[in-house]
Amino acid sequence: MNPLQVAPHTLARSLGDWQGDGPLHRALASGLRVLILDGRVPLAARLPSERALAQALGLSRTTVAGAYDTLRADGYAVSRRGSGTVAALPGPSLSLPSVPGTEGLIDLSRASPPAASAVPEAVRGAAEDLPRFLHDSGYDGTGLPHLRAVIAAHYTDRGLSTAPAEVLVTLGAQHAIHLLTHVLLSPGDRALIESPTYPHALDALRSARARVVPVPVSAEDGWDMDVALEALRRSRAALAYLMPDFHNPTGASMPADARERLIAAAEQSGTVLLADETTALLDLGTAPEQNPTVPEAAGPQSAQAPASSPTGVLPPPLGAGVRGGARTVVHIGSAGKLFWGGLRVGWIRAERGLIDRLVSARSAFDLGTPVVEQLATARLLEALAQVRAERGELLRAGEQTLRRLAAVHLPDWELPPVAGGISVWARLPQPGSSALALAAHARGLLVPAGPRFGPDGSAFERKIRLPFTSSPKELEAAVPLLAEAWGQARGGGRPPRNPRRIPDTVV
Repeated sequence: MNPLQVAPHTLARSLGDWQGDGPLHRALASGLRVLILDGRVPLAARLPSERALAQALGLSRTTVAGAYDTLRADGYAVSRRGSGTVAALPGPSLSLPSVPGTEGLIDLSRASPPAASAVPEAVRGAAEDLPRFLHDSGYDGTGLPHLRAVIAAHYTDRGLSTAPAEVLVTLGAQHAIHLLTHVLLSPGDRALIESPTYPHALDALRSARARVVPVPVSAEDGWDMDVALEALRRSRAALAYLMPDFHNPTGASMPADARERLIAAAEQSGTVLLADETTALLDLGTAPEQNPTVPEAAGPQSAQAPASSPTGVLPPPLGAGVRGGARTVVHIGSAGKLFWGGLRVGWIRAERGLIDRLVSARSAFDLGTPVVEQLATARLLEALAQVRAERGELLRAGEQTLRRLAAVHLPDWELPPVAGGISVWARLPQPGSSALALAAHARGLLVPAGPRFGPDGSAFERKIRLPFTSSPKELEAAVPLLAEAWGQARGGGRPPRNPRRIPDTVV
């Protein structure tokens, strides 16, 4: 079977609620155009035959034929001998050194703050330290010993006793996720993942040919633990990927009793828990009772219980102080959102046996993490308290600006309270997230559609991720454009033609 052929029922699911006002074939063409532009239908992928898609959607073949004709006329599909109708883009392809398609746009797809003020000094210090390492080849598959020691001390200070040999330094969190899925999964293994989730973690599971088992998490209610524990029991998943602190995109944090139940169930089912801590230390620095945007915690199950206190106390990692926690949980960390995305340094904290397996497997992917960036990261971890305080101020300013602007320009949107993280998982008054992303793109604003965060690519049409990592000035420009785009999307209007593909990268 051609790997680029889109199955009719898969395409029907991805379209979701596509029907609007006006002729059906135009509405269908608009829905398909959104899927092509945001990458859910890959370029050059073969679309289903007119008859097959008509049957999957319960439409006449004439309607589907009209939609395909519209796509071909606008340049979003071409007919090829022996391949049928395939997805395309109008005009010449664009490719620049930056991420193609982002030039000249306000980019809300990258929920990551600018570099911390400590980064320049840390890099200068790294340059001064470098001569002591130049006698070696520079290829380092495990990580500099002193950086591994600093990371180990970081976990020990947070309540999870860790030795340097239980740490592997990687090329960021995404590299860590790919390496772990390669080592821990075999094709056909089941893997639990939150829904919604970080899109590129889902990409890693799919590249490992895992069978994904979604479990729900929401900004309002957090994790449905009964569903999660039942999924663990029934699926006997090999691993589960989760973000228990300031979840991306919802901002929820998992309560202590839920963590204990999850670890106990994972130990019983033999499931390895991958705890992504990329956002774990990015709290807003305000307790719920002190922050008017965050209601008082409603007991131990509150999704919004802050992962750390406003005094700067480091939150315990998942599994700390819990029987079997160190054995069942593998932790993933990153310098990216905490210090700067330009520092491609991450790490894995796991039992030594797994670390040894990961080191053995790593050479098939890369030959190590750059030394200068490791030296800089070690210095930044030593200045962690200063960086967290600065990050808290930046995130508070962004979150407050976002809420103020939304109240003015998008008063019917619901922005749930958050105590930290990088974004608000906003609820739209009606389905239309994909149409909104397309209309926003036409206005020079890049924002990923809600379905991009779902395992099946069709849910969350009433959701949109709004990052508050951008500067207030950028948000002042972005939110009015978003409101314009929503006005068009909710009215069913056709956006201006924009041949640039919506970039698939979501940070």
